[in-house]
Amino acid sequence: MLKDNLKPTLLLKKTIFILFLIFLQTFNAQRKKADTVYVYEKVIVYDTIYLEKAIKLKPKEMSIKQFSMSSNDITEFTPIKDKIEGKTEYVNKRVQLGIEAGFGFKKSSWAKDAGKDIQTGFNLGLWLSKPIFNNFSLILSAHMYQWNSTFDLDGNKEDTWLNGYYFSEDAQPLLFQKFNNKHVEYAMQLKLQYKWKNIRPFIGILGNKNVYKMQFLVPDHMVMTKLDDFKSQQINLGFSLGLQYQLMKKVLLSLEYQEYKMRNVSLKNSSYNFDIFQTNNTFAERKINFGVSYIISGH
Repeated sequence: MLKDNLKPTLLLKKTIFILFLIFLQTFNAQRKKADTVYVYEKVIVYDTIYLEKAIKLKPKEMSIKQFSMSSNDITEFTPIKDKIEGKTEYVNKRVQLGIEAGFGFKKSSWAKDAGKDIQTGFNLGLWLSKPIFNNFSLILSAHMYQWNSTFDLDGNKEDTWLNGYYFSEDAQPLLFQKFNNKHVEYAMQLKLQYKWKNIRPFIGILGNKNVYKMQFLVPDHMVMTKLDDFKSQQINLGFSLGLQYQLMKKVLLSLEYQEYKMRNVSLKNSSYNFDIFQTNNTFAERKINFGVSYIISGH
């Protein structure tokens, strides 16, 4: 009888135990429900900085020279074949343009009896130089000279060897007034120059025109009241030789000697057929000039 009472009690305990396990399992399942998880990551980047430092090297047996060329320095070159070595060389054929200013001394044989025969003056010029072969160049120059007077003949102030009346071929009277050897000179030269280091000797030919003036009193409506000039206009030929020295990259110093003949010197006026000098006369003029040149372009 006792055993029969214990069976329902054990069955009840087992039932309660099983229900407890089911409840616990359900509770744990609810707690393990999947949730959304956010993960934040912090990324740190480290950069490596390299510092380069120039180191000067001085090789004992080798020297390096920096060479630079601008677009303006590009010029024309002509190939020349070396007959001995068989190498190709190049000659700079670019034209140089320069200006020159200077002063000089001039001696004229035709005016030596009138006073001092050494004149001083200054000049301005423009020149072009073009290499032709090896170290030789051709130079074409144009100069204007202003020469000071060494004598002054004034017929109104003194009795000179030119004072008096003269007559043109159509019998018009001319009365001498003034004459001096102050004058302007225009000259053109063609020179052959040789370049050796900084020294440049040259020789050339030249043509020039000296504008001498003599003043006369001429008739105006049959009355001697008008002053008029009689001028020399002839072209003279001669030669020159000299030396240039390259002082700096674009600066040249020069010393030059010139000599030419003045043939059939005459003073003319278009209104009067008259010449105070006799024809078939020849006089020599010699000059020494000192100059400073500046190369404008082409160097």
